[in-house]
Amino acid sequence: MTPEIAIFARWPEPGKAKTRLIPALGAEGATQLYRTLLELTVREARGSGLPFHLRVTGGEPARFREWLGSELDVRDQGDGDLGEKLTRVPTPGMMIGSDCPGLTAALLREAGDALSSHEAVIGPADDGGYWLLGLRAPCPDLFVDMAWSTDAVFPETMRRLEARGIAPHLLPELTDIDTGEDLAAWPDLLA
Repeated sequence: MTPEIAIFARWPEPGKAKTRLIPALGAEGATQLYRTLLELTVREARGSGLPFHLRVTGGEPARFREWLGSELDVRDQGDGDLGEKLTRVPTPGMMIGSDCPGLTAALLREAGDALSSHEAVIGPADDGGYWLLGLRAPCPDLFVDMAWSTDAVFPETMRRLEARGIAPHLLPELTDIDTGEDLAAWPDLLA
């Protein structure tokens, strides 16, 4: 089966989207940057040729379709913490956020191809998390009691995969845009 990409997204409402960027950009600026990043993510997912859908919060699915394309498969993330939401992504599948400007269609295809020969694929983020996690079969223990939004996420995920005997395919390390400091390498995003 071809793995499906699940893009986790939030409705870009000022004061609720990319809140850690507000000190650097203000609420409107952080929201506009998030809109740009989500549009880039959807464009690259389309370009990958892989099936994908949005898993959304903060707005009705219809609002996302009006903005990003009426043909989009948009699903509500549902209740719970991030771990519970990630657990609900069907496998084989790949989970990505919507704040990684280095994401490309080619990287998504590499990740999808890797799942034909690996049980997992992971793209580390330079903040200690990951920008993509792909699984061939469910691994709910990867998401339980995780210290989300910390630099422990990637090493702990790798430890848990190793404990299951899984050696994932590693993708290049990329930057998630979470804080003003993260923007230094991406000045064009603010143009």
